[in-house]
Amino acid sequence: MFWRFFSFIACQLLGGLVGWYATSSSHAPTSELVSTLAGVVLGGVVWFLLDTSRGARLLRWLRVGDASEVAMRSGLWGEVSDRARRLIRAREQMTLESQRRLQDFLSALQASPNGVLLLDAQGQIEWLNQTAASHFGLDAQRDLLQHLGNLVRDPAFASYFASRDYRHELIMPGRESTPARPVRLSVHLHPYGEGRLLLLSSDITAVEQAEAMRRDFVANVSHEIRTPLTVLAGFVETLQTLPLNDEERARYLALMAQQAGRMQTLVNDLLVLSRLEGSPLPSDSEGIAVPALMHQLEQDGRALSAVMNPASEPLQHLTFDSSLAGDIMGAPNELLSALGNLVSNAIRYTPSGGQIQVRARLLADDRAEFSVSDTGPGIAPEHIPRLTERFYRVDRSRSRDTGGTGLGLAIVKHVAQRHGAELKIDSTPGKGSVFKIIFPASRVRLSKALPPSLPTAPAASAPGPASSRWSQTTGS
Repeated sequence: MFWRFFSFIACQLLGGLVGWYATSSSHAPTSELVSTLAGVVLGGVVWFLLDTSRGARLLRWLRVGDASEVAMRSGLWGEVSDRARRLIRAREQMTLESQRRLQDFLSALQASPNGVLLLDAQGQIEWLNQTAASHFGLDAQRDLLQHLGNLVRDPAFASYFASRDYRHELIMPGRESTPARPVRLSVHLHPYGEGRLLLLSSDITAVEQAEAMRRDFVANVSHEIRTPLTVLAGFVETLQTLPLNDEERARYLALMAQQAGRMQTLVNDLLVLSRLEGSPLPSDSEGIAVPALMHQLEQDGRALSAVMNPASEPLQHLTFDSSLAGDIMGAPNELLSALGNLVSNAIRYTPSGGQIQVRARLLADDRAEFSVSDTGPGIAPEHIPRLTERFYRVDRSRSRDTGGTGLGLAIVKHVAQRHGAELKIDSTPGKGSVFKIIFPASRVRLSKALPPSLPTAPAASAPGPASSRWSQTTGS
């Protein structure tokens, strides 16, 4: 302010001196006074014009100038321009920071596994992430500012969107849903701001499938246990209420023991599956020798064949052939359980006198293949993809007659997956089936000589011991 006042006085004095000097030669005091006053006024006018010009320059800079440029360096207007430049720079930094935070926020929403869609008060799309675009078949660029009701034509969604009652979520089919591969979406609208809406969507297909599997599993387990329990309850009531001779009592007790063994086998298989799903993957630091494994399978298989076939009928012809000298790395109990289940199934479903061949061989790419082939009734092609499902049976009545629980192939599948192996099933109705487990080369350790000793077989615990032992070894 001092410099501004000093420059104003200086301009007036300079103007007055110029006026006085211009009339000093006339020797007329009045004329000198008038000229001096006129010079003072003229100096003030010149200062005002110059000051106004600097102010106009500053105003023009504020309108269109760059904050990095300095409008002027001195005087009041210079200080004003410097402070304005600082404020503009601070505002620009705040704007850039806000934009960066907004981009980070939008990037986080873009990376969300759930669909996020922002709607204005008219229901037009303001922003959406790629997940929401995939859920509803939208284009993140093309469909901006389009009304959502015109793009999503599902009747249930249209009714939910128009109701304005968003207290509950909506379950609707996804855009890519088909009868063969259904897709289910959970959609929930949340009002915010001045009439705006936030739409959140999530794919709950896997959750609903898991819930359906859980319901089916509980229903199947209940059904499988209820049948032997009903039989047991009936025999118990018979023993309690009717006078029976020793032969009848012994026959009823044998049937009761058979049903109890059936329930025990089912519970053991369920425990095996639970342990397989909850335990860490098997390491490659331990394993089982293939000749020892084949020897154990042969012992158990022949024992089960003797139990399953009546004395009046010929036994199945079992062949065990191994050209693989080495070890399969992994959990020995799991490997014995999986391969034992395949042999057990072949024996149970192959009629008396049929052929069953169990082979172990090394493939050309150093993978190991275990195969179990039989001459049983075979399996229709439509059943093969579902054979490894829990409790799935091609023929329920026949499976129960053979003592199966419907969990054997589910155990085989889990063991194969845990060892990185592949389960292949090839079957022709009326000609038989071939089940193969192919282990990766990383699970095979070749040796030049066969191991001199074989492991001791685990103890059996019921009539028909082979199947129980194979299912229990995984959990032992």
